[in-house]
Amino acid sequence: MAVLDEFDIKIIGELEKEGRMAFSVIAANLKISNTMVHQRINRLLELGVIKGIKPIIDEKKLGFDWASFTGITLNKDSDSARVIEELKKIPEITECYYVTGSFTLYVKLIAQNHEHMRSILYEKIDRIPGIAKTDSIIELGCAFKRNIGLD
Repeated sequence: MAVLDEFDIKIIGELEKEGRMAFSVIAANLKISNTMVHQRINRLLELGVIKGIKPIIDEKKLGFDWASFTGITLNKDSDSARVIEELKKIPEITECYYVTGSFTLYVKLIAQNHEHMRSILYEKIDRIPGIAKTDSIIELGCAFKRNIGLD
């Protein structure tokens, strides 16, 4: 487990406000050196605490108005690695999780409309060998999404 000190937490907090913030601005805000910010961010990236600094795309602004959370039941759980590799080939699947309970995997997928959603489910996902069934819940909007608090 990575140990974070107060500077790591404050730097992450600054990045949470604006991921494109210049290191020099973070340094000025925290009254530390630009070099220290650079070294700390590199260390956090190397440790995997920060997985990357990339844009968050609003799919709806790009015409993807539908989303679902889909539980996937496999014929054999031992097929999960192969099935996951096939799921990775479907660009509309944006997240995939191992879960307990009735499903083996849980995915989030986005689509332009209900026809596109049907096509993804029936013509892409259901055709992957080893998938026994799917069960989808349509997403009606995200109330909030955030990182875990570090304070």
